Amino acid sequence: MVSTGEIQQFLHGMDYPARKKDLVKKAQSNNAPGDVIDMLNKLPDQDFNSPVDVNKAIGGMK
Repeated sequence: MVSTGEIQQFLHGMDYPARKKDLVKKAQSNNAPGDVIDMLNKLPDQDFNSPVDVNKAIGGMK
């Protein structure tokens, strides 16, 4: 399982609010490994207003 800290490393430079597709694009541009991309793709399609929102959504999937 990927940690929220690891995911946030690959979202460095993300402008919020952001949609799921924006998070995935940013992680890909930061050369995130497949498991990070897979986790982001499982997030609900919604607006994320901050890294905390992303972490909460990931925490809810565990």
